[in-house]
Amino acid sequence: MTFDGSVIRALLDSAVSRGTVHGIAATVVDREGPLFYHAAGEANEQSMFRNASMTKAFATTAALQHIEQGLLSLDTTVESILPEFGELPVLDGFDGDKPRLRPPASKATVRQLMTHSAGLGYFFLNEKLMRYHEVTGEPHPLSGLKRSLSMPLVNDPGTAWEYGVNTDWLGLIVEKLSGQTLSSYLKKRVFGPLGMKDSTFAPSAEQRGRLLRVMQRQADGTLAPSKIDLPPAPEWDAAGHGSYGTAQDYGRFVQAWLNDGSGILKPATVRMALENHLGQIQLPALIKSKVPELSNDVPALQVPQSWGLGFHIVLADLPGMRSNGTGDWAGIFNSYYWIDRSKSIGAVLMTQLLPFFDMQVIETLIGFELAVYGQVGAASRPVV
Repeated sequence: MTFDGSVIRALLDSAVSRGTVHGIAATVVDREGPLFYHAAGEANEQSMFRNASMTKAFATTAALQHIEQGLLSLDTTVESILPEFGELPVLDGFDGDKPRLRPPASKATVRQLMTHSAGLGYFFLNEKLMRYHEVTGEPHPLSGLKRSLSMPLVNDPGTAWEYGVNTDWLGLIVEKLSGQTLSSYLKKRVFGPLGMKDSTFAPSAEQRGRLLRVMQRQADGTLAPSKIDLPPAPEWDAAGHGSYGTAQDYGRFVQAWLNDGSGILKPATVRMALENHLGQIQLPALIKSKVPELSNDVPALQVPQSWGLGFHIVLADLPGMRSNGTGDWAGIFNSYYWIDRSKSIGAVLMTQLLPFFDMQVIETLIGFELAVYGQVGAASRPVV
């Protein structure tokens, strides 16, 4: 029996016709390859997308390869490889408009970078960091300036989960250890071996011509062209947000993680990465946005969950949906993926819409996941 994608096709087409999105693409894969692909609206089979934070999984994979080679360990301190990290203070607060800074109580590790517990933040999600940028005029990561990574910590390492530029620093570690840019390393060790031919940190003119435009949800629910975009020529290969590619490319990456690493990682490494590495640290009940044009508030799933090495993970079976141990994450332009090794199914849903966690897209995502798992028991090999 084959994978019948008719329900998913209808769902995606409806999302466009209702004005939920202007363009959308989705792919479903198992260990052996693609089971389903469909694009609707302004998106087509050739469309390029800003992966944004879905880039983080690529950089984490690169760092895990270095761990397999014995060049790095999870408990290595960041500053032992990148001394400049050791110069970052903790931002405790403000005296008037003067930042109150102090040395961190402990040294951040590679594991903490991978689990977003190294103390680093993002300006649009952390009130202290937002204020710091306002009073100092220092650049933030979407400026494309590498200096934006050298902002103060907002917590002592190992004390809290805080979404931030952790993976950008992990990318700098990969560059230091490999002696090449992150994009060059990934092209040779991840994108190339997996056939991700459109994945890049510097789209060509031809690829930019295929890049789906970014739209912004308006107060009345309609869509209008967004004024926000990634910088066209950043000073560094941003491991936290800087890659571009097609939905099919990302599907190949998801397939590799389903398929015990597909030669780019060892099976034991894949299993280890999708375990709980946060320990007793709890994820926040609500991630509050400080820049509503970029992101809505993001409430936590009401299920057991934690963080692995580079992935959010659910720690329970969700009825009719993903399994305990599934890894997932998203990109700020409302793109999402999951990797369910227990049921050997993964999927990618790509849009280019702001702000993040758009409820209409989330409803489409939930419908997509339910439709995928409705087919999983019936699927054997692909119909695309």
